Amino acid sequence: MKYLLIILAFIVPKTISAQNCTYTFIGDISDFHDATPIVGATIHIENLDKYAVSDINGKFKIENLCEGKLDLTISHVACDTKSVSFNIDSDTYKTILLEHHIEDLEEVTINGKTIKENTSSGQETILNSKDIYKYNTLSLGDALKEVSGVSSINTGSTIVKPVINGLHSSRLIILNNNVRLQDQDWGIEHAPNLDINSADQISVIKGSGTLAYGGDAIGGIVVVNPNRVIVKDTLYGNTSINGFSNGRGFLINSSLNKSFKSGWFANIQGSFKESGDLKSPDYYLTNTGLNSKGITVRAGKKSFESGFEAYYSYLNSEIGILRASHIGNINDLINAINLNQPLVTDNFSYDINNPKQDVTHQIFKANYYKRLKNFGKIDIQYDFQDNQRFEYDIRVGDDRNKPALDLKLRTHTFTSNLLLDSKNNFEHNTGVLFRYQDNFANPDTGVRRLIPDYEKYDFGAYFTTLWNVNNNLTFDAGIRYDYNFINAYKYYKTSRWEERNYDLEFSDIVIDDLGTQLLVNPEFTFHNISFSAGSKYKLNNNSFINGQYSLTTRPPNPSELFSDGLHHSAARIELGDLRIKQEVSNRISASYNYSKNKLQFNIEGFYNHINNFIYLKPFGVEYTIRGAFPVWEYQTTNAALYGLDISLDYQINNHFSFINKSTITKGKDLAEDKDLIDIPPIQSSNQIKYFNSDLNNLSISLKSEWVLEQTDYPNFNFETLNPTTNQNELVDISTPPSAYHLLHFDSNVDFKITENSTLNLAFGVSNLLDTKYRSYLNRLRYFADDVGRNFTLKIQYNY
Repeated sequence: MKYLLIILAFIVPKTISAQNCTYTFIGDISDFHDATPIVGATIHIENLDKYAVSDINGKFKIENLCEGKLDLTISHVACDTKSVSFNIDSDTYKTILLEHHIEDLEEVTINGKTIKENTSSGQETILNSKDIYKYNTLSLGDALKEVSGVSSINTGSTIVKPVINGLHSSRLIILNNNVRLQDQDWGIEHAPNLDINSADQISVIKGSGTLAYGGDAIGGIVVVNPNRVIVKDTLYGNTSINGFSNGRGFLINSSLNKSFKSGWFANIQGSFKESGDLKSPDYYLTNTGLNSKGITVRAGKKSFESGFEAYYSYLNSEIGILRASHIGNINDLINAINLNQPLVTDNFSYDINNPKQDVTHQIFKANYYKRLKNFGKIDIQYDFQDNQRFEYDIRVGDDRNKPALDLKLRTHTFTSNLLLDSKNNFEHNTGVLFRYQDNFANPDTGVRRLIPDYEKYDFGAYFTTLWNVNNNLTFDAGIRYDYNFINAYKYYKTSRWEERNYDLEFSDIVIDDLGTQLLVNPEFTFHNISFSAGSKYKLNNNSFINGQYSLTTRPPNPSELFSDGLHHSAARIELGDLRIKQEVSNRISASYNYSKNKLQFNIEGFYNHINNFIYLKPFGVEYTIRGAFPVWEYQTTNAALYGLDISLDYQINNHFSFINKSTITKGKDLAEDKDLIDIPPIQSSNQIKYFNSDLNNLSISLKSEWVLEQTDYPNFNFETLNPTTNQNELVDISTPPSAYHLLHFDSNVDFKITENSTLNLAFGVSNLLDTKYRSYLNRLRYFADDVGRNFTLKIQYNY
């Protein structure tokens, strides 16, 4: 024992002296983007359970450290908390980078929507997940009408397209998870192929920010985003069952999200919807059923410095077209308009018969991003889309089940974008786009092809810049160049070719003369320049103003160039024009935003002058072997669109609020000095809303929707011979329907089931008074009233 004590006496002091605790660690906390020091960051030394704070130079010091591992957790306001570890065996100096990039964003909430005041002059209005949920049994076009300045143009109640400041279809860009939809959206009766249940946020953007997505967005851009990825260990989702009375339909939707602290994530969402014939206040709208099913899958890895994602979307929709809208001849059209009621009404049915559409849209996307220290961020993306469209006519014989229109559109797109944001006062964004598109029109349909086979090549490049002059003033500008080349092969009847004087202007593109018809090879090359510039000035803490000018160029789409024949689902003959040139839009806009205490207010005015404005004009009747049909021709003119969009939200007290949204849009044909066709009438909605968080987030609202009669419209009425009476009769296709007023009721409440799950119950009634009306922007207004009262009941379990 004595010897053991002697040995320990020699060993222990040496062991103690070997533990060197005199090391110093100096840390330098800087911004990842521009290397500026981050002041006041809190550093938690996990090993010692002590804290330090970065000084004015972003530095901190930890002294008297022992050899070994040092675990630090750094946090700062507006930064993502970061954990790092270092091995200490000497005095050490390290630079630690945090994401601390000041965005200077403010939000003004208006009726549950958000007007997002970016540092740029462009105004972005956001619909959040609660707004979207209100419309989950309807469509994207229905939901977007919650935004001031947005209306819809319809083919019945199931085919709904958004209209922004009087413009729609090819003049709008719709992005689904950063993929521009390529879904043959040329005609009014072609709705966006997008399942609104896959969206967590929808934005409407007007301004310089649109140049990053395309130079042809004369009307604006709709951005649909899925759930935001949460970088932590979590599993969550929801399942909803929805029923609605008008159409006796239902919707089942479910989504599941899994993410990890490491950044890995995966998501799957699916929906199925079915409904039968809709009903107006007085009768069933025969053959207006819908069957839709969709699925989306996402997976990838996300971190601040880099990440990637793979995405797949599938949507199939079978859509019935109102049976009474399918006219067989001009006599049917005259009778439908004059009788003011459908020519065909049957009992309720879930059957979807001809005429109908069957559309399948698939998207595959892969993207990767990398942030570069003290420089910026680079994104690259490839996406592929496959769009198959069948349109069925009412036919007899062996062709009764064969589609009259069979189009397959395949699109490959590659984009690359570079964001330069290393300077506090400047932000630059530049990128390029390459796209190849192939459209195949199946000739084995038994009818002439409305749209031909074609290949399309696109190249685009853009540059935008943002300059924060000071805390109150910001300037932004952008420029974009787009190149488009179309190579088409199309058959024309020789009589049509000569009737339109193509034989005098395009004789060089004829590659085969078959006697009664010609095979031609039209090729088009378009060079398009787009530009925007604007500023935002902050008047005070409660208000700001935006102003902007934009030059936008849009090349004609294939429908406007090549349409030639009977469009069966539209029951009219449509004629394109090979001479149509690009639209050139010059748009100026200004907005004022105010938010203080209980009042939030926004007003925006715009003026849009468009050279070579392309529109469909009805001008007569053509007799075919199937009967007489109205003829609509694509023509161009110089046009002006202008108007005001107003939003107001006033918090009356802790529970009640009042919301107003009003829109005035006017359109003029400057060449003919008359009004434009298909311009939305003046609209205004007023809503009283009650909310009580103490009563399980109980929300009750009553909404009044006024739509005035459109008194500014062109007169395209014409007379034609009625073969039944053998007399000329007026075909009144121009006179708008009367003004109307609708009431809508909505309510929902939450019930906490467990600590991490809730049950939401929602009940609503649209067209509460079962009002009989017809909308000016509904193509089927000639044949039937719009839908009547509709009860909805929704049950959603969030877990």
